[in-house]
Amino acid sequence: MKNLYLLLLTLGVFFGTSATTPIATGYDIGDKAADFNLKGTDGKMYSLDSFGEVNGYVVVFTCNTCPYAVMYEDRLIELAEKSKEKGFAMIAINPNDPSVQPGDSFEKMQARASEKGFNFPYVIDEGQTVYPKYGATKTPHVFILDKDKTVQYIGAVDDNARNAAAVEMNYAENAMQSIINGKPVNPAKTKAIGCGIKTKA
Repeated sequence: MKNLYLLLLTLGVFFGTSATTPIATGYDIGDKAADFNLKGTDGKMYSLDSFGEVNGYVVVFTCNTCPYAVMYEDRLIELAEKSKEKGFAMIAINPNDPSVQPGDSFEKMQARASEKGFNFPYVIDEGQTVYPKYGATKTPHVFILDKDKTVQYIGAVDDNARNAAAVEMNYAENAMQSIINGKPVNPAKTKAIGCGIKTKA
């Protein structure tokens, strides 16, 4: 039985790492996130430290092509406004490999950011080195950090991916407010709804 378990585990490791289903590893609540330095659609380089003194950070893994990510674009613009009001810095990271998903190329990102009027930095995870550290598996996938870069929330923006008008719980907004109030975020984790991150096989 033990050998069968090991065989199944091994098969899971090899066959579970497909082009669209990364293994879920990365930060947990209470972990301190490492900084990064990624290129934005405006040609500037962005790190968490580049935002200066803030109450925290909203890091959103998203992309151009996932239908769920597209459904959330207007809500991300709204979230960026609310983040600014609460003293948080928001940054959106495209984790997809453009050789696998051409619609997520840097040039296409620039066009999308301009078309939608993104009010937040939209950066590319070149080499796909950042999203595995966070443990992001979906687009969109939200990570909210406090001012010390400690992870306080992981999951969805809100509780209704398909219908913004029917949202009852704004998880990301509530998490920011809890951090400001010095209270534990509840819920600290929710299920991210979206498309798998595109990687080379």
